[in-house]
Amino acid sequence: MTSSTDLSGLLTSLYQEIRETALLNSCAGILGWDERTYMPKNAAYYRGEQIGLLARLSHEKFTSPQIGEKLNKIEALFKEMNATDISLFDKANVREISRAYLRAVKLPGSFVAELAKTTSEAQGAWQQARAENRFEGFEPWLTKIVKMKREEAQLIGYNEHPYNALLDEYEPGATVSSIRSLFAELRQELVPFLQNIVQSKRKPNTEILTRNYPVQQQELFGKQAAEKIGFDFNSGRLDVTTHPFCSGITPGDCRITTRYNPKFFNEAFFGILHEAGHGIYEQNLPSDHFGLPAGSAISLGIHESQSRLWENQIGRSLPFWQYFFPLAQTAFPEALGDVSLTDWLFAINEVKPSLIRVEADEVTYNLHIILRFELEVAILGQELNVKDIPGIWNEKMKEFFGLTPPSNQLGCLQDIHWSMGGLGYFPTYTLGNLFAAQFMNQFKLENITCEQQWQQGDFASLKKWLVDKIHRFGQQYRSSELCQQITGKDLSHKPFMQYLREKFSKLYDL
Repeated sequence: MTSSTDLSGLLTSLYQEIRETALLNSCAGILGWDERTYMPKNAAYYRGEQIGLLARLSHEKFTSPQIGEKLNKIEALFKEMNATDISLFDKANVREISRAYLRAVKLPGSFVAELAKTTSEAQGAWQQARAENRFEGFEPWLTKIVKMKREEAQLIGYNEHPYNALLDEYEPGATVSSIRSLFAELRQELVPFLQNIVQSKRKPNTEILTRNYPVQQQELFGKQAAEKIGFDFNSGRLDVTTHPFCSGITPGDCRITTRYNPKFFNEAFFGILHEAGHGIYEQNLPSDHFGLPAGSAISLGIHESQSRLWENQIGRSLPFWQYFFPLAQTAFPEALGDVSLTDWLFAINEVKPSLIRVEADEVTYNLHIILRFELEVAILGQELNVKDIPGIWNEKMKEFFGLTPPSNQLGCLQDIHWSMGGLGYFPTYTLGNLFAAQFMNQFKLENITCEQQWQQGDFASLKKWLVDKIHRFGQQYRSSELCQQITGKDLSHKPFMQYLREKFSKLYDL
């Protein structure tokens, strides 16, 4: 009885401190969201100071000796007690708090503050460098960030490659070797399939996507679609940014963003669906566990599976547009009055090697990720210097896609991730695609009438399935364990390739 009582008190005390840390992080999240949406350009320096201060305070609070002492006592009590007397949520909380604590205590508070300040200012520098097409304007910042991320890897410690220390933050348990193996298997099947599509004589009429799509109507139509698939605008909002993102601030406050192009429909609409997918996950995590691992997303790979599932497997599917295309014709009568559903579906699913990752089709998208993964590993391993990135980037674009970017704006400056210090982040996009295909395959096996529901604009059963199978568990499972639990199999590239073949073989008459 004493052990149980002691444990309850220790857990309550620990959770209170962790939640307070989460509140500090949520304040930084609001500042970060504002920085990328509404903040005046000249506020960048002090915004960096603000975010750096919050990062230091959060780090100091989380790495206090009291947290370590409580974790040690709790873990000792866990060993004394019957495992069945400890809730799965408590087990997950303590396991993941301990893991994060052991990682965080290796990083000095001054280092954490400096990295936060640097990446905050670097985002502004990246935006300007991208707008001016001047890699030289961003190079000093990226050089500093890479140096600091190498230092971070050394402080944390790693096996085999420094990249593993950074990758583990985003996808716990993943390694360079495991990612390389998975990506190699995917690329081996993906490249010849892409070549077959490129050689097909069937081509969509994509001119219909570049007609006049008024921004105001795009926003209304995009919000309508996001709400229909399950994003709650009473607990979220949609704004404009340079590079779309989703911020899960707190339960009841999830911000998604997009960017509008009045002459290209896909850019905003599929960006909204993508970020709404992230947002639906954030909005359906257990709110009573806010700030704790049991109320947090499992990994970025699982997070990305939710966004890519809604964006592509639903948002680019025939059943989705059987419901939404008449609504689109009403919203954009000038652009779509003479367009058939068949032509529209083919156009939005065009497969064509392209320069920009966020606008890439489902077949070529993962090659963009593999390119970035290879560069990041080389940068962290000191096999590639920052100043040489533009040239190597262009060489790999030629190798992978047969394209040479005409500018760095359309090349190595297109993504915000490096300015945010997000080295190790990119592989999770492809992991997300693979998870999404495997999860959707399982959902369809369990819900054979789902496509008829989607044709009627009813996506409730899919959202409920995702909440029941993924969202409600928080970090109770690691991503590999969750995949096994849901599908009975390890993560594989095969369901994704099966999905691509079934879909695009029909479109391109292969």
